Amino acid sequence: MAVPVLETERLILRPLTKDDLPAVYVWAGDSRVNKYMIYPLYKSMDDGKEWIDSLYEDDDKKDFGFVYKETGELIGSGGIYFHPDIDVWSIGYNIRYEFWNKGLVTEAMKKITSWAIENFDVKVIAGTFAVGNTGSQRVMEKLGLTFYEDTQYSKLDNSETFKAKTYSKVIKK
Repeated sequence: MAVPVLETERLILRPLTKDDLPAVYVWAGDSRVNKYMIYPLYKSMDDGKEWIDSLYEDDDKKDFGFVYKETGELIGSGGIYFHPDIDVWSIGYNIRYEFWNKGLVTEAMKKITSWAIENFDVKVIAGTFAVGNTGSQRVMEKLGLTFYEDTQYSKLDNSETFKAKTYSKVIKK
């Protein structure tokens, strides 16, 4: 199933394209946003090409750009990804620094997870965040996820490893 356009009170959630690379670079090249992300800090807009190209190749990944209705700007992205080996859907997201602490990620992810639950056989939703990333922890708690286990993860280039927590929610239909 293709990624549709969804709408919330303040956001339009839509598929990302190569035309979005300049906007993606604004957050992916910001060390404050990138601090706990799995990808290395983007040093140029070209750093996101491979990611954008690969977004919709795998039907188990549903990524959305977050467009702020008030300005029409792409301010972040997020999605939900199916892991068939463990029958779990995991969430991930990021947003420009100046839009932190406004409830926009929670708003977007509530819509995305609701859409996924309505359209797929979602049994469990999970998310992992670095210890110390209290913003991400709050988003997961607002989505109804609770502590599942202590874990760790590394940046894709193995430049840093983080102590982390995974939160999850069993979906009852």
